[in-house]
Amino acid sequence: MAAVIAIAQSPLSNDPVAVASACLAITFWGVGSLLNSYGEFYLLPSSAQLFAQASYALFYPCALIAIPRSLVRGRRLNPLELLDSAIFGLGISSIATALFLSRVFPQSLINLQDQFFSLLYPVCDLLLLVIASVALVTHRLQARAAFLFLGIAIFSASDLLFLWLAVSNNYRFGQLTDDGWLVGIVLIASSLWLQQSKDGHDVTIHPVFIALSIFMSPTLLALIALRPGIFPMFIVAPAIGTLFLAFTRMTIVIRQAKNLGEEKVMARTDDMTGLPNRRRLIAELDNFSKTEGALLLLDLNEFKPVNDTYGHELGNVLLQQVAARFSRSLPTGAILARLGGDEFGVLITGSYEETLEAAQALQATVSYPFTIEGHLITVGVAIGHVYNDGKGALLERADAAMYEAKRSGVGVVRSQPVV
Repeated sequence: MAAVIAIAQSPLSNDPVAVASACLAITFWGVGSLLNSYGEFYLLPSSAQLFAQASYALFYPCALIAIPRSLVRGRRLNPLELLDSAIFGLGISSIATALFLSRVFPQSLINLQDQFFSLLYPVCDLLLLVIASVALVTHRLQARAAFLFLGIAIFSASDLLFLWLAVSNNYRFGQLTDDGWLVGIVLIASSLWLQQSKDGHDVTIHPVFIALSIFMSPTLLALIALRPGIFPMFIVAPAIGTLFLAFTRMTIVIRQAKNLGEEKVMARTDDMTGLPNRRRLIAELDNFSKTEGALLLLDLNEFKPVNDTYGHELGNVLLQQVAARFSRSLPTGAILARLGGDEFGVLITGSYEETLEAAQALQATVSYPFTIEGHLITVGVAIGHVYNDGKGALLERADAAMYEAKRSGVGVVRSQPVV
């Protein structure tokens, strides 16, 4: 309880998720310890014994979350971080425990449940030590990482000593070695009062461990189905649980990838017309340097008076109809983008003559009036045409040609070749 209070009252600079996870981890361990201590003097029902052992086990997934987050503050809690900790802890520790159970306890008289949990804790400790070791090296032996590693190392050593004493039937409740757990927890709690690392390195569970956890589960389930009795049946639950968490993780990753794809599309799409925007055109222009084709920049004539006379809403409808006419007049494969305001851009492939004909077709498509809300609206367009001659600066040259077309009143102005 004192360790939980100490962590809860630690400096506010600590990551709140790390504080909460560490408090939960020690609380779960404390509940298990109280129940086991009570069981040394009074008879506990089997359900209470199982609850105590499960409480001990819940220390580890919480600690797996707390260790990396206690060293770096500011990261948002990602659901994948929780799932990775659960898959890593549940998958590798439970399955590895079941695999080595018969080798550690070949002739033991204690029941299978006690054997399983007695081996589960040191296996989980090994996983914590791996994460803590990586944190210690990554943060260059910084004091907080060192205290955290030392606490976990002492805590793990106590679990290993308990396992050895239990196997040799020499463990006695209340002996001096039991204090190792308390010393480890005190060091873990004390680490949160030390200064945090300023280098900002994240310590995460390596994807190889996640993949190994997921791979082992269906393999063991298949072996159990093909050869019943080869492994204890209670490893079915953690194996199925690992697979369930893996599928949940996959669902979240697919959804995040889909959302990211949609956000990427939206970031390169003009909201009003649904066309690609300036960012998309410039990105495509970077890949256009070796393509036979031309860049066209288009600016509407007399658009501002339409906005001033009829309002912005009608002006927006006009831009949508202009975009629709431009799209219909362009050949397949051409990229039409709205660059902002009443300005458009086109990337079109083909010969010099074909791209010039496309520019003239775009000019012709706005030569007849638009009918919007009963009003006949007439606009024109000034087009700057620059053919990709390998000389670069297409955007600047097309922009200069467009302004020349607007100034001179000529529909289409071709950029002069760079000498």
